[in-house]
Amino acid sequence: MSADDFIVTPWHVEGDIDYDKLIKKFGTEKISEEILDRIKRITGEDHFMLRRGIFFSHREMNRILDDYEKGKKFFLYTGRGPSGHTHIGHLVPWVFAKWLQEKFQVNMYFQLTDDEKFYSKQNLTLEDTAKFAYENALDFIALGFKPNNTKIIINTKNIQTLYPIAAQVAKKINFSNTKAVFGFTNETNIGMIFYTSLQSAPCFIEDRPVLIPLGVDQDPHFRLTRDIAPKIGKPKPALIHNIMIPGLGGPGGKMSASDENGTVYTTDSPNVVKKKINKYAFSGGQPDIEQHRKIGGNPDIDVSYQYLRIFFESDDNKLKSIYDDYRSGKMLTGEIKAILIEKINKFLTVHQEKREKAKEKIEQFLFENK
Repeated sequence: MSADDFIVTPWHVEGDIDYDKLIKKFGTEKISEEILDRIKRITGEDHFMLRRGIFFSHREMNRILDDYEKGKKFFLYTGRGPSGHTHIGHLVPWVFAKWLQEKFQVNMYFQLTDDEKFYSKQNLTLEDTAKFAYENALDFIALGFKPNNTKIIINTKNIQTLYPIAAQVAKKINFSNTKAVFGFTNETNIGMIFYTSLQSAPCFIEDRPVLIPLGVDQDPHFRLTRDIAPKIGKPKPALIHNIMIPGLGGPGGKMSASDENGTVYTTDSPNVVKKKINKYAFSGGQPDIEQHRKIGGNPDIDVSYQYLRIFFESDDNKLKSIYDDYRSGKMLTGEIKAILIEKINKFLTVHQEKREKAKEKIEQFLFENK
Protein backbone atom coordinates (compact mmCIF):
# COMPACT_ATOMS: atom_id res chain seq x y z
CA MET A 1 0.00 0.00 0.00
CA SER A 2 1.52 3.33 -1.07
CA ALA A 3 1.53 6.45 1.11
CA ASP A 4 -1.42 7.83 -0.89
CA ASP A 5 -3.55 4.71 -0.40
CA PHE A 6 -5.78 4.21 2.59
CA ILE A 7 -9.02 2.38 3.29
CA VAL A 8 -11.80 3.72 5.49
CA THR A 9 -15.04 1.70 5.74
CA PRO A 10 -17.34 0.88 8.69
CA TRP A 11 -15.59 -2.49 9.00
CA HIS A 12 -12.00 -1.88 7.92
CA VAL A 13 -9.53 0.98 8.34
CA GLU A 14 -6.04 0.66 6.91
CA GLY A 15 -3.16 2.89 5.88
CA ASP A 16 -1.99 6.39 6.75
CA ILE A 17 -5.15 8.46 6.38
CA ASP A 18 -5.00 11.82 4.59
CA TYR A 19 -8.00 13.52 6.17
CA ASP A 20 -8.21 16.29 3.56
CA LYS A 21 -8.44 13.62 0.86
CA LEU A 22 -10.97 11.67 2.93
CA ILE A 23 -13.18 14.78 3.21
CA LYS A 24 -13.24 15.00 -0.59
CA LYS A 25 -13.77 11.27 -0.99
CA PHE A 26 -16.70 11.14 1.46
CA GLY A 27 -18.08 14.55 0.44
CA THR A 28 -18.09 15.98 3.97
CA GLU A 29 -17.05 19.49 5.04
CA LYS A 30 -14.00 20.48 7.02
CA ILE A 31 -14.85 22.12 10.35
CA SER A 32 -14.09 25.79 9.68
CA GLU A 33 -12.87 28.50 12.04
CA GLU A 34 -16.31 30.05 11.67
CA ILE A 35 -18.01 26.91 13.06
CA LEU A 36 -15.46 26.68 15.87
CA ASP A 37 -16.14 30.31 16.76
CA ARG A 38 -19.91 29.76 16.68
CA ILE A 39 -19.73 26.72 18.97
CA LYS A 40 -17.47 28.63 21.36
CA ARG A 41 -19.84 31.63 21.35
CA ILE A 42 -22.91 29.48 22.08
CA THR A 43 -21.32 27.18 24.68
CA GLY A 44 -18.89 29.63 26.25
CA GLU A 45 -16.08 27.14 25.77
CA ASP A 46 -14.04 25.55 23.00
CA HIS A 47 -13.48 21.87 23.64
CA PHE A 48 -9.86 20.79 23.20
CA MET A 49 -10.96 18.07 20.76
CA LEU A 50 -12.36 20.81 18.51
CA ARG A 51 -9.36 23.12 18.96
CA ARG A 52 -6.95 20.35 17.96
CA GLY A 53 -8.93 19.00 15.02
CA ILE A 54 -9.72 15.66 16.67
CA PHE A 55 -13.22 16.45 15.41
CA PHE A 56 -12.33 17.63 11.94
CA SER A 57 -15.29 17.17 9.61
CA HIS A 58 -19.07 17.52 9.58
CA ARG A 59 -22.30 17.35 7.65
CA GLU A 60 -24.65 20.30 8.24
CA MET A 61 -23.37 21.38 11.64
CA ASN A 62 -24.26 24.92 10.58
CA ARG A 63 -27.94 23.98 10.25
CA ILE A 64 -27.96 22.52 13.77
CA LEU A 65 -26.44 25.73 15.16
CA ASP A 66 -28.81 27.92 13.11
CA ASP A 67 -31.83 26.02 14.45
CA TYR A 68 -30.51 26.08 18.00
CA GLU A 69 -30.01 29.85 17.93
CA LYS A 70 -33.62 30.18 16.76
CA GLY A 71 -34.76 28.18 19.79
CA LYS A 72 -35.18 24.84 18.01
CA LYS A 73 -33.47 22.02 19.91
CA PHE A 74 -31.86 18.93 18.48
CA PHE A 75 -30.97 15.60 20.10
CA LEU A 76 -27.78 13.54 20.14
CA TYR A 77 -27.21 9.98 19.01
CA THR A 78 -24.10 7.82 18.91
CA GLY A 79 -23.34 4.17 19.57
CA ARG A 80 -21.10 1.17 19.56
CA GLY A 81 -20.95 -2.16 17.80
CA PRO A 82 -20.39 -4.56 20.72
CA SER A 83 -17.80 -6.96 19.30
CA GLY A 84 -15.40 -6.81 22.25
CA HIS A 85 -14.42 -4.85 25.34
CA THR A 86 -14.33 -1.06 25.26
CA HIS A 87 -10.97 0.56 24.54
CA ILE A 88 -9.80 4.14 24.98
CA GLY A 89 -10.44 4.95 21.31
CA HIS A 90 -14.15 4.24 21.73
CA LEU A 91 -14.38 6.88 24.46
CA VAL A 92 -13.49 9.82 22.19
CA PRO A 93 -16.93 10.45 20.60
CA TRP A 94 -18.71 9.51 23.85
CA VAL A 95 -16.79 12.06 25.93
CA PHE A 96 -17.36 14.72 23.30
CA ALA A 97 -21.06 13.81 23.08
CA LYS A 98 -21.34 14.28 26.84
CA TRP A 99 -19.84 17.75 26.53
CA LEU A 100 -22.31 18.62 23.75
CA GLN A 101 -25.19 17.26 25.80
CA GLU A 102 -24.26 19.38 28.82
CA LYS A 103 -23.62 22.55 26.84
CA PHE A 104 -26.75 22.36 24.68
CA GLN A 105 -28.93 20.62 27.33
CA VAL A 106 -30.35 18.00 24.96
CA ASN A 107 -31.38 14.33 25.04
CA MET A 108 -28.93 11.59 24.14
CA TYR A 109 -29.46 8.10 22.68
CA PHE A 110 -26.75 5.45 22.68
CA GLN A 111 -27.33 2.50 20.34
CA LEU A 112 -25.69 -0.89 20.92
CA THR A 113 -25.87 -2.78 17.64
CA ASP A 114 -25.60 -6.33 18.96
CA ASP A 115 -27.33 -7.68 15.84
CA GLU A 116 -24.87 -6.09 13.39
CA LYS A 117 -21.85 -7.54 15.17
CA PHE A 118 -23.53 -10.95 15.15
CA TYR A 119 -24.03 -10.62 11.37
CA SER A 120 -20.55 -9.30 10.61
CA LYS A 121 -18.36 -11.43 12.90
CA GLN A 122 -18.35 -15.14 12.12
CA ASN A 123 -17.00 -16.09 15.55
CA LEU A 124 -19.61 -14.24 17.65
CA THR A 125 -22.95 -15.60 18.87
CA LEU A 126 -25.90 -13.42 19.87
CA GLU A 127 -25.09 -14.33 23.47
CA ASP A 128 -21.56 -12.96 22.95
CA THR A 129 -22.74 -9.67 21.48
CA ALA A 130 -25.36 -9.29 24.25
CA LYS A 131 -22.62 -9.76 26.86
CA PHE A 132 -20.37 -7.19 25.18
CA ALA A 133 -23.31 -4.78 24.85
CA TYR A 134 -23.73 -4.91 28.63
CA GLU A 135 -19.99 -4.37 29.21
CA ASN A 136 -19.85 -1.47 26.74
CA ALA A 137 -22.91 0.12 28.35
CA LEU A 138 -21.11 0.20 31.71
CA ASP A 139 -18.24 2.18 30.16
CA PHE A 140 -20.66 4.62 28.57
CA ILE A 141 -22.54 5.21 31.85
CA ALA A 142 -19.24 5.55 33.77
CA LEU A 143 -18.46 8.75 31.84
CA GLY A 144 -21.12 10.54 33.86
CA PHE A 145 -24.26 10.57 31.74
CA LYS A 146 -27.57 11.06 33.55
CA PRO A 147 -30.50 8.63 33.07
CA ASN A 148 -33.15 11.37 32.93
CA ASN A 149 -31.94 12.57 29.50
CA THR A 150 -29.80 9.64 28.28
CA LYS A 151 -31.13 6.31 27.04
CA ILE A 152 -29.36 3.17 25.85
CA ILE A 153 -30.95 1.33 22.94
CA ILE A 154 -30.02 -2.34 22.40
CA ASN A 155 -31.18 -3.46 18.98
CA THR A 156 -32.38 -6.95 19.85
CA LYS A 157 -34.10 -5.70 23.02
CA ASN A 158 -35.69 -2.60 21.49
CA ILE A 159 -36.68 -3.99 18.09
CA GLN A 160 -40.33 -3.28 18.89
CA THR A 161 -39.54 0.46 18.85
CA LEU A 162 -36.92 0.40 16.12
CA TYR A 163 -38.59 -1.82 13.53
CA PRO A 164 -41.48 0.45 12.44
CA ILE A 165 -38.96 3.27 11.79
CA ALA A 166 -36.47 0.89 10.13
CA ALA A 167 -39.22 -0.42 7.85
CA GLN A 168 -39.93 3.08 6.55
CA VAL A 169 -36.21 3.59 5.92
CA ALA A 170 -35.72 0.16 4.31
CA LYS A 171 -38.49 0.78 1.79
CA LYS A 172 -36.58 3.78 0.42
CA ILE A 173 -33.10 2.20 0.17
CA ASN A 174 -32.51 0.00 -2.84
CA PHE A 175 -29.99 -2.81 -3.00
CA SER A 176 -27.80 -1.17 -5.67
CA ASN A 177 -27.23 1.85 -3.39
CA THR A 178 -26.31 -0.36 -0.43
CA LYS A 179 -24.02 -2.43 -2.63
CA ALA A 180 -22.29 0.67 -4.01
CA VAL A 181 -21.73 2.22 -0.58
CA PHE A 182 -20.59 -0.91 1.29
CA GLY A 183 -19.25 -3.19 -1.43
CA PHE A 184 -21.68 -6.00 -0.62
CA THR A 185 -21.57 -9.11 -2.81
CA ASN A 186 -23.86 -12.08 -3.47
CA GLU A 187 -22.18 -13.79 -0.50
CA THR A 188 -23.16 -11.02 1.96
CA ASN A 189 -25.81 -12.20 4.42
CA ILE A 190 -29.12 -10.36 4.23
CA GLY A 191 -28.84 -9.22 7.85
CA MET A 192 -25.95 -6.95 6.82
CA ILE A 193 -27.90 -5.70 3.83
CA PHE A 194 -30.83 -4.64 6.03
CA TYR A 195 -28.67 -3.36 8.86
CA THR A 196 -28.33 0.30 7.74
CA SER A 197 -32.09 0.63 8.17
CA LEU A 198 -31.76 -0.27 11.86
CA GLN A 199 -28.79 2.01 12.40
CA SER A 200 -30.87 4.80 10.86
CA ALA A 201 -33.85 4.28 13.18
CA PRO A 202 -32.57 6.25 16.22
CA CYS A 203 -32.06 9.26 13.91
CA PHE A 204 -35.85 9.59 13.82
CA ILE A 205 -36.77 8.53 17.34
CA GLU A 206 -37.68 12.12 18.22
CA ASP A 207 -39.53 14.57 16.01
CA ARG A 208 -36.62 17.00 15.77
CA PRO A 209 -33.18 17.12 14.12
CA VAL A 210 -30.38 14.86 15.31
CA LEU A 211 -26.63 15.48 15.63
CA ILE A 212 -24.40 12.40 15.58
CA PRO A 213 -20.81 12.55 16.93
CA LEU A 214 -18.98 9.53 15.50
CA GLY A 215 -15.78 8.12 14.05
CA VAL A 216 -15.52 9.08 10.39
CA ASP A 217 -15.42 5.39 9.38
CA GLN A 218 -19.15 5.15 10.23
CA ASP A 219 -20.12 7.99 7.89
CA PRO A 220 -21.22 5.74 4.97
CA HIS A 221 -24.22 4.40 6.94
CA PHE A 222 -25.53 7.90 7.44
CA ARG A 223 -24.90 9.03 3.87
CA LEU A 224 -27.67 6.62 2.95
CA THR A 225 -29.81 7.79 5.88
CA ARG A 226 -29.43 11.41 4.79
CA ASP A 227 -30.46 10.51 1.25
CA ILE A 228 -33.73 8.92 2.34
CA ALA A 229 -34.66 11.23 5.25
CA PRO A 230 -36.62 13.71 3.06
CA LYS A 231 -38.42 10.77 1.39
CA ILE A 232 -39.93 9.80 4.76
CA GLY A 233 -40.61 13.40 5.76
CA LYS A 234 -37.76 13.71 8.28
CA PRO A 235 -34.84 16.15 8.67
CA LYS A 236 -31.46 14.89 7.51
CA PRO A 237 -29.16 13.76 10.35
CA ALA A 238 -26.24 16.14 10.94
CA LEU A 239 -22.87 14.55 11.68
CA ILE A 240 -19.62 15.60 13.34
CA HIS A 241 -16.68 13.25 12.75
CA ASN A 242 -13.61 12.41 14.79
CA ILE A 243 -10.33 11.09 13.39
CA MET A 244 -9.37 7.45 13.74
CA ILE A 245 -7.53 6.68 16.97
CA PRO A 246 -4.37 4.69 16.10
CA GLY A 247 -3.52 1.40 17.75
CA LEU A 248 -0.36 1.17 19.84
CA GLY A 249 1.48 -0.12 16.78
CA GLY A 250 1.51 3.29 15.21
CA PRO A 251 0.22 5.41 12.35
CA GLY A 252 -2.24 3.85 9.94
CA GLY A 253 -5.45 2.02 10.72
CA LYS A 254 -7.24 2.38 14.03
CA MET A 255 -7.28 0.82 17.48
CA SER A 256 -9.08 -2.51 17.32
CA ALA A 257 -10.83 -4.31 20.18
CA SER A 258 -9.65 -7.64 18.75
CA ASP A 259 -5.92 -6.77 18.82
CA GLU A 260 -4.96 -7.12 22.48
CA ASN A 261 -1.36 -5.96 22.07
CA GLY A 262 -2.37 -2.89 20.10
CA THR A 263 -5.18 -1.82 22.42
CA VAL A 264 -5.63 -0.26 25.84
CA TYR A 265 -8.92 -1.49 27.30
CA THR A 266 -10.89 0.43 29.92
CA THR A 267 -10.62 -2.64 32.17
CA ASP A 268 -6.80 -2.94 31.97
CA SER A 269 -4.93 -2.86 35.29
CA PRO A 270 -2.17 -0.28 35.89
CA ASN A 271 0.54 -2.92 35.34
CA VAL A 272 -1.01 -4.07 32.07
CA VAL A 273 -1.24 -0.48 30.82
CA LYS A 274 2.41 0.12 31.74
CA LYS A 275 3.57 -3.05 29.97
CA LYS A 276 1.53 -2.34 26.84
CA ILE A 277 2.70 1.27 26.48
CA ASN A 278 6.35 0.47 27.19
CA LYS A 279 6.45 -2.57 24.93
CA TYR A 280 4.11 -1.76 22.06
CA ALA A 281 3.57 2.02 21.78
CA PHE A 282 5.12 3.15 18.49
CA SER A 283 7.94 5.61 19.08
CA GLY A 284 8.88 8.71 17.14
CA GLY A 285 12.29 8.68 18.79
CA GLN A 286 15.74 7.88 17.40
CA PRO A 287 17.43 4.42 17.61
CA ASP A 288 19.66 5.45 20.52
CA ILE A 289 19.82 8.16 23.20
CA GLU A 290 22.82 9.95 21.68
CA GLN A 291 21.08 10.38 18.32
CA HIS A 292 17.82 11.34 20.00
CA ARG A 293 19.51 14.09 22.04
CA LYS A 294 21.16 15.35 18.86
CA ILE A 295 18.33 15.04 16.29
CA GLY A 296 15.23 14.95 18.48
CA GLY A 297 12.05 12.89 18.14
CA ASN A 298 9.00 13.19 15.93
CA PRO A 299 5.90 13.68 18.10
CA ASP A 300 3.64 13.68 15.01
CA ILE A 301 4.13 9.93 14.58
CA ASP A 302 4.76 9.05 18.23
CA VAL A 303 1.73 7.17 19.58
CA SER A 304 2.25 8.24 23.19
CA TYR A 305 2.22 11.90 22.17
CA GLN A 306 -0.83 11.34 19.94
CA TYR A 307 -2.81 9.79 22.81
CA LEU A 308 -1.95 12.80 24.97
CA ARG A 309 -3.07 15.14 22.17
CA ILE A 310 -6.27 13.26 21.39
CA PHE A 311 -7.51 12.50 24.89
CA PHE A 312 -5.26 12.52 27.93
CA GLU A 313 -3.81 16.06 28.10
CA SER A 314 -6.36 18.86 27.75
CA ASP A 315 -3.94 21.64 28.75
CA ASP A 316 -2.53 23.18 25.56
CA ASN A 317 0.51 24.69 27.30
CA LYS A 318 1.52 21.36 28.86
CA LEU A 319 1.03 19.61 25.53
CA LYS A 320 3.16 22.18 23.69
CA SER A 321 5.92 21.82 26.27
CA ILE A 322 5.95 18.03 25.76
CA TYR A 323 5.93 18.51 21.97
CA ASP A 324 8.83 20.98 22.00
CA ASP A 325 10.92 18.97 24.49
CA TYR A 326 10.46 15.76 22.51
CA ARG A 327 11.10 17.46 19.18
CA SER A 328 14.33 19.03 20.50
CA GLY A 329 15.63 15.79 22.05
CA LYS A 330 15.39 17.12 25.59
CA MET A 331 12.66 14.54 26.35
CA LEU A 332 13.27 10.86 25.63
CA THR A 333 10.76 8.27 24.40
CA GLY A 334 10.77 6.57 27.81
CA GLU A 335 9.87 9.87 29.46
CA ILE A 336 6.93 10.61 27.19
CA LYS A 337 5.70 7.04 27.69
CA ALA A 338 5.93 7.52 31.46
CA ILE A 339 3.78 10.67 31.23
CA LEU A 340 1.15 8.81 29.21
CA ILE A 341 1.15 5.77 31.53
CA GLU A 342 0.54 8.02 34.53
CA LYS A 343 -2.27 9.90 32.75
CA ILE A 344 -4.03 6.75 31.50
CA ASN A 345 -3.81 4.99 34.86
CA LYS A 346 -5.07 8.06 36.71
CA PHE A 347 -8.04 8.22 34.33
CA LEU A 348 -8.75 4.47 34.44
CA THR A 349 -8.60 4.28 38.25
CA VAL A 350 -11.53 6.69 38.47
CA HIS A 351 -13.27 5.24 35.41
CA GLN A 352 -13.16 1.68 36.75
CA GLU A 353 -14.67 2.76 40.07
CA LYS A 354 -17.51 4.49 38.23
CA ARG A 355 -17.87 1.46 35.97
CA GLU A 356 -18.52 -0.75 38.99
CA LYS A 357 -21.15 1.67 40.28
CA ALA A 358 -22.78 1.72 36.83
CA LYS A 359 -23.83 -1.91 37.37
CA GLU A 360 -26.27 -0.73 40.04
CA LYS A 361 -27.98 1.82 37.81
CA ILE A 362 -27.82 0.39 34.29
CA GLU A 363 -31.54 -0.41 34.37
CA GLN A 364 -32.32 3.30 34.70
CA PHE A 365 -30.59 3.96 31.38
CA LEU A 366 -32.21 1.23 29.30
CA PHE A 367 -34.71 2.50 26.76
CA GLU A 368 -38.25 1.23 27.37
CA ASN A 369 -40.25 0.14 24.34
CA LYS A 370 -43.34 2.25 23.80
